[in-house]
Formats: sequence, structure tokens, C-alpha cells
Amino acid sequence: MDGQEEDLVDVDLYDDSSFPEFRFRQAPKGLVTRRQLRAMNLSPGGQEPVAQLIWRNGKRKAWLYRVDLAKPKRKPTLAQEWALDRAMAARQTCPKCHRRYHYCLPLRTQGCCKQCNDGIPADPRSYIAPTAPVTHRLAA
Repeated sequence: MDGQEEDLVDVDLYDDSSFPEFRFRQAPKGLVTRRQLRAMNLSPGGQEPVAQLIWRNGKRKAWLYRVDLAKPKRKPTLAQEWALDRAMAARQTCPKCHRRYHYCLPLRTQGCCKQCNDGIPADPRSYIAPTAPVTHRLAA
């Protein structure tokens, strides 16, 4: 380089300095996160984020979307709801005692519910009594 010193410039090709950033609780009205949209039964509806929310000294970030461009969430069909219920039943049903619990069981690590594994009695309010055997179809 014959004594000439090059000036190195750090360039972010995707940053055009026009994307606004807001601190926690400082976003203007009309801009919300995906979770806030979901709480309002809305979805982004294909729109791109218009701003970014930053908190915890820049360690946490979330995209902000416009509420006026959001669309209502789609309703699942009965077949989709049935498929989701069957998938959850496979994760919540003990293969030994056939009880369906109100939470997912550790089937990969224990292979059954806590009562079948340790003998610790389960709270009767935490499960539904078995009616018919359920076959597990999920891969472990």
C-alpha cells in the first residue's frame, strides 16, 4: 500500500437508517408487537414490520407492526382442531395407565406419568379418567 492508509468503513447493506427504533414503553400508539396483535385476535396480515422495539440495553428486540393494517386471525377448520387435539392427546396421555393429563408428560425421558414412574399419586384434578385406550402416533 506504499504508505497510504485505507479508511475502513463498516457498512451494513440492510441498514438505510430509516428504520425507527423505540425503547420500552415509548412506541407510539398504533404500533404493536406480534404478541399484542395476537391478544387482539389480529395477525400482521403480510405486512412488513415498520419499527423495532428495544429493551434490556439492546439485548432484547421485537418488531412493531401497524394495527390499522393488521387482519383478523384465521379460524382453524374442524379438521385442523381435531388434528391438534389428537396431537395433544398423544403428548398428554400416559401409555401405561391411559390417563389424559392437563399438561404434557415427559414421555421422552420417563416414558409415562409421574404416578406410573415413581408411584407418587397424581392429583385427581390434574387428569381425565381413561375412557378408551389411546394409541400414540408421535415419534419419540
